[in-house]
Amino acid sequence: MSRADARPDRAPSRRAERRPLLAVLLTAAVVVAVGIVGGLLDRAGTDLHLLGGVVLRGGFTAVVTPGAVLPVVVGALGVAWAPRLAARLGWRALLAAAGAGAALWACALGLSGGLTRLTEPLASRYEYPYDVDRVGSLGGFLAGFTASVPADAADPWTTHVAGHPPGALLAFVLADRLGPGALAGGAALCIAVGASAVPAVLVAVRALADEATARGVAPFAVLAPTALVVATSADALFAGVAAWGMAALALAAAREPGPGADLRALTGGLLLGLALFLSFGLAALGLVALGVVLVQRDRLGGGGVLRLLAVGALGVVVVFGLFAAGGYAWFEGLAAAAERVRSGPSYADRPFAFFVFANLAAAAVVAGPAAVGGLAGVRRVPVAVLPLAALAGMLVSDLTGLVRGETERIWLPFTVWVVAATAFLPPASRRWWLAGSAVLAVVVEVFVRTEW
Repeated sequence: MSRADARPDRAPSRRAERRPLLAVLLTAAVVVAVGIVGGLLDRAGTDLHLLGGVVLRGGFTAVVTPGAVLPVVVGALGVAWAPRLAARLGWRALLAAAGAGAALWACALGLSGGLTRLTEPLASRYEYPYDVDRVGSLGGFLAGFTASVPADAADPWTTHVAGHPPGALLAFVLADRLGPGALAGGAALCIAVGASAVPAVLVAVRALADEATARGVAPFAVLAPTALVVATSADALFAGVAAWGMAALALAAAREPGPGADLRALTGGLLLGLALFLSFGLAALGLVALGVVLVQRDRLGGGGVLRLLAVGALGVVVVFGLFAAGGYAWFEGLAAAAERVRSGPSYADRPFAFFVFANLAAAAVVAGPAAVGGLAGVRRVPVAVLPLAALAGMLVSDLTGLVRGETERIWLPFTVWVVAATAFLPPASRRWWLAGSAVLAVVVEVFVRTEW
């Protein structure tokens, strides 16, 4: 397949131009319906544990402060200038600008609610910094980590620590010991690494399609409502690490088989292996990892595909081996964390039948209208594997029943890839779609008091 064949069709029919709008209207109707049902459940006495919200976790409390002007200004400038910059900057300069722009957009949204909003989400007793002071020697920490996961343990970990592998807490320990503290350092780490997922997505899009397609996606990736949970949730950190692992695999698959491709595949495996020790839920991202390699099978051949998958798997195994040597067993930890989730009151209170739809509704909000509209225009080209495999991973996660609510942040490592679907938007209306994503992000930030 030529590079021209790999890019999305840039001359859609009139019907294709209407399809994205219809998809967004249908999705909006589903989100509203989920909200209505959630409201009825809430009034009937069902505690959805969404802080008064019915789709996103957060009450409908408008916070209109002078700081709300900041995201409006940043968003307007982004809509006006981002497409132009994406077309004119050199490739490396574009990647740097995309990462910086994503961080600026996330911080502008967060700061609209006050100067403390960037660290406030991590200050909860349920978050990772709460347990940072409990970590002593690395060996003792890893070996004893799983024993403190059960809620009835002698000294149980706090909620988010117990629900994740030890790598998540270790990241905040490092931020505390090497930086300005667990809160400020942790927030900076989450925002910086989370924003870096944007250039990682662009690298992968370029590897699967071409540079022009990646440049077209760049403004949407920067201004996507996903930024609402980049500043600040630990899931932004998870998303950034996983995204660069995926980008490395995509680069490996785009090269001819050889040492260069192997090195990139190994790097991708190491990063994806590390991501698995940040969050158990990232195992479903394996569908994207498989997709970016398998979609190149006609060019690589069966042997080339198997070679890259084996080298990538080796990287994952190395990370598993290092943690096992320290005394932590991933599968044992997964079982303990799943039991902690199932035994918690918030799990029993949250009806699966509602959240199987509410989870997807929340993800649609943070992916944004441009991503939803782009999904309606997806065609059979290699780059389509990114949003479609990510969507499949979200569906797998959804059907496990372990995730009930808060998917606006939990699924951030998936939704950053769904935004790649904007490559399929009709060219004539792209500026309007970009504006719609930015406006939605500002509206949610101002009118929904979320925890992140």
